[in-house]
Amino acid sequence: MLQTITSSRTRKDLKITFDDGTKVDGKLIGSDMWTDLAVVEIDATNVKTVITFGDSDALKRGEPVIAIGNPLGLGFAGSVTMGIVSGKDRSIPIDFDKNGSIDWQADVLQTDAAINPGNSGGALINLAGQLVGINSMKITEETVEGIGLAIPINIAIPIIKDLEKTGTVNRPTMGVSLLNLRDVPSSQQQEVLKLPNTVKDGVIVTQVFNNTPAETAGVQQYDVIVEMDGKKIDDMVGLRKHLYNEKEVGDVMKMKVYRDGKLVDVEMVLKDGNTF
Repeated sequence: MLQTITSSRTRKDLKITFDDGTKVDGKLIGSDMWTDLAVVEIDATNVKTVITFGDSDALKRGEPVIAIGNPLGLGFAGSVTMGIVSGKDRSIPIDFDKNGSIDWQADVLQTDAAINPGNSGGALINLAGQLVGINSMKITEETVEGIGLAIPINIAIPIIKDLEKTGTVNRPTMGVSLLNLRDVPSSQQQEVLKLPNTVKDGVIVTQVFNNTPAETAGVQQYDVIVEMDGKKIDDMVGLRKHLYNEKEVGDVMKMKVYRDGKLVDVEMVLKDGNTF
């Protein structure tokens, strides 16, 4: 079971506590439930140092990282734990309304630095003191130990910028549901998708929703996306990174898809939404 660590960002009466115990009022500028991120504004009088952003894409498995936060509340404020980057480009299913249906796939870093309830929103930093992730959740099954998860800072930055500008996140959408090609048996790849033997990676369109950019562009069920704007697409993580980090609402996106074994060019104008 995934346990999302709660934070006070959902409250309107925000209090920010500094390391020396000083407390100031905070103003919620905007929040995004899909990534569990928020931007809070405070008076800068007591701010002496501002952390710099690192490059989460440059992290390597085995690289040391440090998690800072308030596990179990202010009684353990400023706790520091150390670990390594255990994995990158993890995709974790999230069911917000607990109805058994996956609402979102969170792209996260995996670390074995100890993360506990109250660490959410805390910094994950590299040994250069740069922010490379934001602690978000952990896996709490009885048989699991040492799997903490953090939002990569490269994914967080465009969301932070949107929240600062408008208080909301404007995400481009195609209007489809997807499945990784790697999750489909090779026999079905040949029989149903009619893919050439040389195609091993890509993303399958399992459904095209009505009145969406994908429908307008002529995308069809069982199209296999292998390229976006000239960039190879191996899986849904790569697709999301391109869609959410490289494109904006209103942009034209060009794709190459395999349809009935043939490579087809597709072009669409992206609209805003919270699905693919």
